Amino acid sequence: MKRLTRSNEKIVAGVISGISNYINPEWDPVFLRLAFIWITFYNPALILIYFGLTFIIPVEDVKFKNREATSSSIA
Repeated sequence: MKRLTRSNEKIVAGVISGISNYINPEWDPVFLRLAFIWITFYNPALILIYFGLTFIIPVEDVKFKNREATSSSIA
């Protein structure tokens, strides 16, 4: 089961990178970051939402990710 988590590949807090990995892991998070910056220019309240999400979304657990990879390769 897919979970929304903050990514360890972060620039500020890893929220946008985590959302990018949740939507489609093949995408480069840079495009989503640029879109977020562009939208935030017109609606600065998104900065508060971003920092609010840093407290709500859990940090990515590397052990959990490795466990999924080993269990899917066995099956």
